[in-house]
Amino acid sequence: MEKIIHRADSRSFANHGWLQSHHTFSFAGYYNPERIHFGALRVLNDDTIKGGMGFGTHPHDNMEIVTIPLSGALEHRDNTGRHEIIRSNEVQIMSAGTGISHSEFNASKTDPVTLLQIWVFPKLRNVKPRYQQQAFDLADRLNKLQVVVSPEANSDALGINQDAWFSLGHFEEGQSVDIAPKMAQHGSYLMVLEGEVEVAGEVLKRRDAIGLSNYDMATVKALKAADFLLIDVPMS
Repeated sequence: MEKIIHRADSRSFANHGWLQSHHTFSFAGYYNPERIHFGALRVLNDDTIKGGMGFGTHPHDNMEIVTIPLSGALEHRDNTGRHEIIRSNEVQIMSAGTGISHSEFNASKTDPVTLLQIWVFPKLRNVKPRYQQQAFDLADRLNKLQVVVSPEANSDALGINQDAWFSLGHFEEGQSVDIAPKMAQHGSYLMVLEGEVEVAGEVLKRRDAIGLSNYDMATVKALKAADFLLIDVPMS
């Protein structure tokens, strides 16, 4: 087993006033040659946006972009005419493909919105841009993993242009789950959103993360009630 530990306080932090952003991997003005990506996982940003503020229209191409609001709501507009609000029990995915321009603003004028924005390298390049969002029942992740993104879109998960899976879990203290790579040559990246867990002999607290590769199975145990995100991606 190979493991990489990313402690919450080791991430880059950018305070733009209207935006406070923690970067797990190199992004924008933050560059760390040891933190470029974890396999196909390229970006994991932990953002807080003030009320009434946001990102103006900007382009993307050939990237799979997953947005997970943790609190509040995010307003999305893009050059296809789509206008959506993504809330804290929802997940959004945008396959940028050949190119798409969009804006993201806090849907509230007063309250902050907190979110994770995650970029994954695509399996196929220059596909037709695609957008999806879906609400997920919080009860379906109690003491188990709830798949919210998978290679095949279905009624239970959003589709991604990559052999990748995103799962959310809410585990009560003392509860555990075994995890394993979904495919050969895959790795698992786990971030604790709230609470405290033990994985592969490591204790992880709020916003700590671990990347596992070259392993067969590991157990995630909640030392305290915990919410976490698990991402399974190709390592090459």
